Amino acid sequence: MPVTTLLGYDDIFLQHRTGEHPERPARLTSIMERLKRDGLFDKLKPVDNQVVPDQWIKQIHSEDYIERLQEACNDNLPFIDCPDSAICEDSYEVARKAVAITLAACDMILSGQAKNGFCPVRPPGHHAEADRSMGFCLFNNIAIASRYLQKQHGLGKILILDWDVHHGNGTQHSFEKDNTVFYCSIHQHPATLYPGTGWPNEFGEGLGRGYTLNLPLEPGAGDEQCLDFFRTNFLTVARDFNPDFVLISAGFDAHRRDPLAQLNMTEQGFDTMTGEMMDFAEKYCNGRLLSLLEGGYQLGTLNNCVAQHLEVLMR
Repeated sequence: MPVTTLLGYDDIFLQHRTGEHPERPARLTSIMERLKRDGLFDKLKPVDNQVVPDQWIKQIHSEDYIERLQEACNDNLPFIDCPDSAICEDSYEVARKAVAITLAACDMILSGQAKNGFCPVRPPGHHAEADRSMGFCLFNNIAIASRYLQKQHGLGKILILDWDVHHGNGTQHSFEKDNTVFYCSIHQHPATLYPGTGWPNEFGEGLGRGYTLNLPLEPGAGDEQCLDFFRTNFLTVARDFNPDFVLISAGFDAHRRDPLAQLNMTEQGFDTMTGEMMDFAEKYCNGRLLSLLEGGYQLGTLNNCVAQHLEVLMR
């Protein structure tokens, strides 16, 4: 059977050393050890990175912010913009590599080398704003990938589903006035969790009005409530959008065992959404789907969720 699912990983991601911090290198070592132990690693196609990311990073982030981040890392500062966004001397290059591998994965899917893929990148991205870091995130990997797909590959419409437990404020703000990128976030209610954005009445502005969909869940909600929102609210609108490519901000911190939030999702809930998104992508965009790791901080839970996510993608 031919390999059809990509794994976009590089050991450089471990060099983003953040000390006593939830977003730590052990997240990825745990995932990679699990994939190798289960025999999944050898069945996945590695991403051969050839993309220089800098011009594409500038599609989303201001030059001033990019320079500030590079200088802060060169000066070995402990964080940038807020203490949550911990950095080290290597963090700028690691963040560049995360973007580079994400874009290379897009290339490989569009060239037919793979059907879909998953990139367990660090640092994560969906909180990063155009001009500042937020919430562990330095460059907004998924937002940059969206513009790359459009401007490098000429795709018209990009669909982003973000199921991280925290709202992806940076991704939303990147496209809130844009009718070519549809962004949906299913997350814990902003009145109860960082970053306090993602209210139902945030639905885009100007041309982008109606192309942002926020579906907040009350603390304690689990698979049933999440899947109801996913099917009833999101899929209905996504079908009308009829995208050319599907991107997923795949955070697994909505799991009931994750320490940073209060939702009660299970592996089965994530597996179901993954499978239904594959079916959706198959129907609307020839199966073209790429998911990127965002949150997930309980190591055993995270590596289990990722392994099962990949098993579904390899289906």
